[in-house]
Amino acid sequence: MAKRLSPSDMIFLYSESREVMNHVGGLLPFTPPEDAPPDWMRSLVDEIRQDRKLFPPWNLKLKNPDFIRAPVQHWVEDDHIDIDYHVRRSALPSPGDERELGVLVSRLHGNPIDFHYPPWETHFIERLEGGRFAIYTKMHHALIDGFTGMRLLQKSLSTDPSVRDTPLFFAQHHPMKVKAAAAEGDSGPWAVVREQLDAARDVGNVLRDLWRSVRDREEDVVGPLQAPKCILNGRIGKNRRFATQRYSLEHVKALAKAAGGTLNDIVLALCAGTLRRFLMELRELPDRPLVAMIPVNIRPRDDPGGGNAVGSILASLATDIDDPMKRLDAIMNSTRRAKEQLQGLSRSAILQYSAVMLLPSGLQHLTGTGGRVRPQFNVVISNVPGPEHPLYFRGARLEAVYPLSIPIHGQALNITCQSYAGTLDFGFTGCRDTLPRMQRLAVYMGETLNQLSVALNVQP
Repeated sequence: MAKRLSPSDMIFLYSESREVMNHVGGLLPFTPPEDAPPDWMRSLVDEIRQDRKLFPPWNLKLKNPDFIRAPVQHWVEDDHIDIDYHVRRSALPSPGDERELGVLVSRLHGNPIDFHYPPWETHFIERLEGGRFAIYTKMHHALIDGFTGMRLLQKSLSTDPSVRDTPLFFAQHHPMKVKAAAAEGDSGPWAVVREQLDAARDVGNVLRDLWRSVRDREEDVVGPLQAPKCILNGRIGKNRRFATQRYSLEHVKALAKAAGGTLNDIVLALCAGTLRRFLMELRELPDRPLVAMIPVNIRPRDDPGGGNAVGSILASLATDIDDPMKRLDAIMNSTRRAKEQLQGLSRSAILQYSAVMLLPSGLQHLTGTGGRVRPQFNVVISNVPGPEHPLYFRGARLEAVYPLSIPIHGQALNITCQSYAGTLDFGFTGCRDTLPRMQRLAVYMGETLNQLSVALNVQP
C-alpha cells in the first residue's frame, strides 16, 4: 500500500543534492556488561541481522527512487529487506579514542542515503577505548523527523540492565496514538478553517508589533535578515566534520539559576562564547552579533512524535560583546523578547508565525541561493530534553546521546544538545571544507563554561 509524502517531507527530497544531504542521526556510546564474552558484539550483530521483519516506518522506501524530484512521491513497503545493508559493523583503528570515533562518524555522516532502500542505516562501531562500543544511526528527514527518530530509537533501550532481549528499533511495532475527538459543535472542516483564520489574525498582530520594534531599532528584538554575513553562511561541500562535548546538567542548571535565566539561555551563552573565540581565531568574527535560529518544540509532553510540530524564534548571540556576563545578559533579553512574541498564540498560530519568519531562509534553500545571498540567521542551535535515567541496550550502559544534524548551503554549522541521565551532550555538525579545525569548538566551549562559572561564582 502506497503512502503519499506530505509537502513538508517533499521539501527534504527536492533540496537533496551532492552537498546537501538531509539526513539526521545520533551517536550513542556504550559500556558493555561485565559478563560480556569476547565475541559478544559479533554474536549481537548476527542475532540482530536474523530478524528480517521490519515495521513502519523502517520498511518504507520511495516508489520512484531514481526521480526523487518527481511532482508526487509515495512511500511503499520494501518486500525484500536487505538487513545486511541497513545494519553494519565497523571497528576503530588503535587507539580507538574520541578523535578516531569522530573521524569515522564524520565520514559516515558525509555519505549520502541510497533511496533504493528504506532511507536509514545503523552502524555498530567496536574497539573504543576500554572495550566500549558505539551505535551510530542515521535516517532521512523525509522519512522521519529527528525528534520522532530519537524517541523510537530509545524504545530499543531499557532502564533495567538485566533486560537482554529488547529488539532493535526497526523490529518493533510503534502504533501512533489517536488524537481525541473534537468537542461537539467544534468539528468538521469549518472548525479547521476557523482555527486557521484565527491563527492568521493572531500572527498578523504579532508581525505588526515585530515590525514596529525593528523599525524603532529596539536592541533586544531580532527580525528577519538582521544577521551579518559570516563564514558560517557560505556554500558547503559534501564532507562533514563532527565533534562532541559533554557537561553536568546540574552544573548548567546552577548557572541558569545564578543568572536568573533558563537552561536554554546558558546553552546559547556557551555557543556564543565558543563561536566568538572560534571566529576570532579565523579572523572572521563579524562586527554585528550573530543571530541564532532556535527550534521550539510545541508537541504535548506525551506526544509520540511524527509530523511537523516545531516552531522557531530568532535571538541574538551577542558575539560582539567581549565580557561574558554582559553577553549573557544580552542573550537573555533577546530570548525573552522573542518568547514574548509567541505568548498567547495557539499551536497553529505558532506554526504559521514560524513559517512566515523563516520564509526567506526556506526560499534560499529551495532556489539554491543559500550561501550566495545574505543569511536570515547564522546558526541553528537546538536543545532537546532527553531521558532522565540511565538506559541500557542488552545490558550495555548508554553513556551519552550525541545528535547529528544537517548542514546546508548558507548554514555550514548546526549545534544540537540533548540532556541524558544528568548530562548535557552537545553535537557539532559542520562542513569540513568551510570550517577548518572545527573540533576546536568543543575545546572552546569548555573554556566558555569555565568563564561563566567564575563570573557567576558557581563551582563545578
